Amino acid sequence: MTLGPVQMLVVGFEGDHFTGEILAELKRLREQDVIRLIDLMFVKKDEEGNVEARQLSDLGQEEAMEFGAIVGALIGFGAGGEEEARRAAVVGATELEDGHVFDDDDVWYVTDAIPNGTAAAIALMEHRWAIPLRDAIGRAHGVTLADEWVHAKDLVAIGVASKVDEETGAPA
Repeated sequence: MTLGPVQMLVVGFEGDHFTGEILAELKRLREQDVIRLIDLMFVKKDEEGNVEARQLSDLGQEEAMEFGAIVGALIGFGAGGEEEARRAAVVGATELEDGHVFDDDDVWYVTDAIPNGTAAAIALMEHRWAIPLRDAIGRAHGVTLADEWVHAKDLVAIGVASKVDEETGAPA
């Protein structure tokens, strides 16, 4: 299994403004092989506290187990070397036997964490678009020195931090 960078995205929603637009955009990105949903858990709590939960994944059982084995092996290797990586790969594969990273305990954890009249989505997304770029960098013997997401709010913060008092010329 070729694995691209994986991102966990957690989004909260107030009220019930769902029109299907988000799922349609996820479908478009998946069809164009830009992302692959490793797991998506959506939990909605109505005003009375009734819970609706849904899960979605692009991985079949075999792919999910392979993903679990890769993640387990990496964690095991970091924790104790090659022998631990082999043991952790088996544990990881078994853990994802049901095809999902998120389980019923996670659903109830999210349900407890959100107030009535809100919803939350947790998505584990593989960025498939990055695989050919990563491979090209590797063939050129390049190594990643930094890897960060820059959000619009980060740019605003940079602007605030660099603001200069126009009268004195000193930082504000």
